[in-house]
Amino acid sequence: MNITNFRPATAADLPAIIALLADDALGAGREDLTDLEIYAAAFARLDTNTLLAVADMDGQVRATLQMTVIQSLSNRGGRFALLQAVRVDSGLRGQGVGAAFIAWAMDEARARGCSAIELFTHESREAAQRFYARLGFAPSHVGMRRTL
Repeated sequence: MNITNFRPATAADLPAIIALLADDALGAGREDLTDLEIYAAAFARLDTNTLLAVADMDGQVRATLQMTVIQSLSNRGGRFALLQAVRVDSGLRGQGVGAAFIAWAMDEARARGCSAIELFTHESREAAQRFYARLGFAPSHVGMRRTL
């Protein structure tokens, strides 16, 4: 594994990020690689509590994740991090890239004052659930969603 850099994403990384997001059955149905303007506008709206990050290997984006730090009143005014849109290039899965990237994200969360990190993964992503369990994540909440 020649991951040289975990870093915040730039606008130039967006095409590679969108391709990673679209590279599975769920993402293929909701991402649109032909409309980068929508993603550029969303990227411009990210605030300082949100970190869109990439894993760069030999100058190519090979993984991505988004982490949002949430300030809470509960838990004595604590902060926690929410991970989403974690994707690793399908050709690199099983090689430690994802584990190293999540470890980096957890360090970033600690540095931002977070006492916990949470994530959501679709119930159909059983391999992802096993991966997160190996990293010490445990089911703790029941997620619910409603389309607006």
